[in-house]
Amino acid sequence: MSRLVPQRARSVVRSRLLPSLGVVSASLFLVYGGVLSVLLPAQVEQIDPDRKVEGLALVTSVAFVCTMLAQPLVGALSDRTRSRLGRRAPWMIAGAVAGGGLLLGLAGVGSILGLCVAWAMIQFALNGTDVATSAFLVDAIPRERRGRAATVIAGAGVAGAAGGAVIGGALASERSVAYALLGIVVIAAVAGFVALNREPSTLGAARDAFSWRAFLRAFWIDPRRHPDFAWAFASRLAFMVSYQAVYGYLLYTAKDYIGLPSGEATRLVGLLTVVGIVSVLVAAAVVGPLSDRVGRRRPFVLAACLGLAGAMAIPLVSPTVPGMFALSVLLGLASGLYLSSGVALISEVLPGDGAAAAKDLGIYNVATNAGQVLGPLAAAVVIGALGYPGLFGLAIAGALLAAVLLLPIRGVR
Repeated sequence: MSRLVPQRARSVVRSRLLPSLGVVSASLFLVYGGVLSVLLPAQVEQIDPDRKVEGLALVTSVAFVCTMLAQPLVGALSDRTRSRLGRRAPWMIAGAVAGGGLLLGLAGVGSILGLCVAWAMIQFALNGTDVATSAFLVDAIPRERRGRAATVIAGAGVAGAAGGAVIGGALASERSVAYALLGIVVIAAVAGFVALNREPSTLGAARDAFSWRAFLRAFWIDPRRHPDFAWAFASRLAFMVSYQAVYGYLLYTAKDYIGLPSGEATRLVGLLTVVGIVSVLVAAAVVGPLSDRVGRRRPFVLAACLGLAGAMAIPLVSPTVPGMFALSVLLGLASGLYLSSGVALISEVLPGDGAAAAKDLGIYNVATNAGQVLGPLAAAVVIGALGYPGLFGLAIAGALLAAVLLLPIRGVR
């Protein structure tokens, strides 16, 4: 048997690979944006209007836990897969068909428990597709082009999330049509990707004999043996806690801290979201290719962390509507910096030079998902104890910690 050779070592990146990755990323975030921002909250409210806040929190929290499990698990299985379609395509297809198919029936779910189960299954399936797709960044794209690639993938994801929110809002009264449309789009995007980007067969490639002990042990990446990965993971977690703590409470900040009436606060958050998306896209479009050109990643990730800290200080000195716009711009710029250069950075410090790329990227993404859960929880505790100034102080500390945690990384410039 021949040993499995990464695609990047034997083939030039094809011109259609990167646009195809962007389309898959956009389709996945189209689902997340449409479901999480509009469709799921509306469905929860319809089922239990008196406890909609608690119900939505339960549904999304259960799904986040499943997401944290899905990416490392499916990633590890993908790394071991031997098939005529390669390692990644079988899992991309399975996740898209399962997730898209379940979306078709989500509108008919009539209980909070049912939504917990259904949305968790959908999230698990689609995150399996996500991590298998993400592995192409390491499998098939040379290091010197990963900043540009990360920009395309991140930018497409941001645009997809915005488009999903628009679709969800436009079809809120026709929820079954919206879910069906989102499910069909993600299946079609993955089918198109697999048809246009055929992986080499891995049927003849060697692999280690399966052992449950070794399989489970592989999910622990020893920080002593792989310190760069550990530092990057910890930095990502701190960054996401800081970002999500404030981003998740923009509406309440506008109402309770800035002092706007409910209607004005809602309209302001809509405008802030648009401004933030534009800022993300601009920063990612500039920084990704620039980091490739100069051959450096860490300075841009550090700039993202420091920019995030600076953004969080604005409401402390200017608790006004213009201050909120400035906050949104800087949040978007910091996020765009991190999305482009941070993904490129982690791809260069994976254990074993990316030999188990899908599994290791899945483990790294646990930091993202954990931050999305821990950030709002920490914010709720701090707001209750110290008010909104305490929230922004927490976010500043988290962003600065994310910057400090990057400094010990040695395997990347």
